[in-house]
Amino acid sequence: MSKSLPKRTEDYSLWYNELVKRAGLAENSSVRGCMVIKPYGYAIWEKMQRTLDDMFKRTGHQNAYFPLFVPKSLFEAEEKNAEGFAKECAVVTHYRLQNDPDRPGKLRVDPNAKLEEELIVRPTSEAIIWSTYKGWIQSYRDLPLLINQWANVVRWEMRTRLFLRTAEFLWQEGHTAHATAEEALAETRQMLDVYAQFAEEWLALPVVKGVKTENERFAGAVETYCIEGLMQDGKALQAGTSHFLGQNFAKAFDVQFANKAGGLEYVWGTSWGVSTRLMGALVMAHSDDEGLVLPPKLAPIQVVIIPIYKTGQLDELLERIRPMQMGLIERGISVKIDDRDTERPGFKFAEWELKGVPVRIAVGMRDLDAGTLEVARRDTKEKLTLPLADIVNSVDQLLQDIQKNIYQRALHFREERTTRVETYEEFKQVLDGKGGFVVAHYDGTSETEERIKEETKATIRCLALAEPEEEGVCILTGRPSTRRAHFARAY
Repeated sequence: MSKSLPKRTEDYSLWYNELVKRAGLAENSSVRGCMVIKPYGYAIWEKMQRTLDDMFKRTGHQNAYFPLFVPKSLFEAEEKNAEGFAKECAVVTHYRLQNDPDRPGKLRVDPNAKLEEELIVRPTSEAIIWSTYKGWIQSYRDLPLLINQWANVVRWEMRTRLFLRTAEFLWQEGHTAHATAEEALAETRQMLDVYAQFAEEWLALPVVKGVKTENERFAGAVETYCIEGLMQDGKALQAGTSHFLGQNFAKAFDVQFANKAGGLEYVWGTSWGVSTRLMGALVMAHSDDEGLVLPPKLAPIQVVIIPIYKTGQLDELLERIRPMQMGLIERGISVKIDDRDTERPGFKFAEWELKGVPVRIAVGMRDLDAGTLEVARRDTKEKLTLPLADIVNSVDQLLQDIQKNIYQRALHFREERTTRVETYEEFKQVLDGKGGFVVAHYDGTSETEERIKEETKATIRCLALAEPEEEGVCILTGRPSTRRAHFARAY
């Protein structure tokens, strides 16, 4: 194997970047700020996508697809949304290239091929979708309209990091329309719960569900709900958002419906999304200095079998291993037999450890004759001796145990790194010390929130839904406060 990974404790950022590349998840591309998601990384994303898509469909949503380009006039129609994304937009102004007469063999933009109206490469799709909904919605019978799309978006980021922040990334975005505010709010909260369930049951990432402050709210939303996870360096990561849009986009694009009484009303909207940022969360929440630690539910390969053999034994050994492999596959477990004769077993062990395969089974003739197998679990690095006769049941149970253990370990870490404080001095000490979530009173003003951010680099991640109202005083101003906020430094 190549040289070992950097240590998390020495350079967390370098450790993350190197791990993403060496584990074969993604790499930087020749397009500045963009990434190539490699097959192993894309296989994880496909599992995420498939699971979420099933969850969306169970809640009544359908998939559709809308254009990559948004006419500038449509984008500007919702002023807050346009203003919120203006600095990140990629804009198409021309539609043709031509040979450059001053530089033989080179191309230039054809000055005669200027678009009549400039096109925005979608940073988000509210504008193009709500302009479309105007033609789809006439009556209360057309509601609710529950649409999701899987797509790519472009936000022209200057400082990028693989999966966490790139100029182009993959995501899903749900956009729904409803007859009442109550229905739209119920949808917003339902999708927040879907995201939280996915994060905790598949990603093995405990999350805090909450609502954003006005400063952190999505441009054009009335309320933004979110799930926030904690990474191993003590920084928070926003893992998903669900927005109650009120009637803002409906009014901007004149989306009205005839109600049961025959009157016209504007519809109520929501939007919600998660992205390939979840891949970054997966890496940073669980992995170690030897490589990825993947929850079995999202691992492309759940079990790797490594034959240990002498010259001339491989074909016979593989024949004897085959029933075990098929038994695992029939149980719904993804299995790979690494029968390469170009690498030694030690190299293979290290490679699959780097890739985070949850269970590794080393099999030799002697093991098969004895009826026992050496099984290693990636999360704890523990080696077990299990009976061959019951290996399918044992591995199935082991994968379930690993999934639970990875979640419990992350939950314990979050609990250890969640601190309630009463003073600003204590607030700063915790941030500079162990980091994590700092739960503190603040007076509810944007000014206080901004000042804390400027002085400490910590933002209000959310007002946690599970956090009760509580009388107190703001850590910064001493003014009365009715509830605590979850603060953290964040990605």
